[in-house]
Amino acid sequence: MQWTLRGDRPIYQQLMERLTEQIVSGQLGAGAKVPPVRELAAEAGVNPNTMQRALADLEREGLMYTNRTSGRYVTEDRKMIAAIREKIAGDRITEFLAGMNQLGFTEQEIVALLEKRQKEGER
Repeated sequence: MQWTLRGDRPIYQQLMERLTEQIVSGQLGAGAKVPPVRELAAEAGVNPNTMQRALADLEREGLMYTNRTSGRYVTEDRKMIAAIREKIAGDRITEFLAGMNQLGFTEQEIVALLEKRQKEGER
């Protein structure tokens, strides 16, 4: 797992985003056991308290739950995971389109560039 953290935003928020990405991408599948706080913190290079805060916030959002006897797990609510995945994708598309518009690209030019890149990637 690659943890790239920047100084522009609170670390716990970046941890939450990274863990959310792992859940919606299937790296941490629905119902999967989440590694222990200390293990995740060591892997990310952060204080365990910071990681605990991120995990607690993900629990409050419903993406994780704790089983007192066996640890923390990813939600099994696949509809919730799919909805969050779609929202993240929508946000990224909006950000991308805004950047392309700032560069002066029209909708047709953006589509043409995307199609060109996809064809280059297929080779």
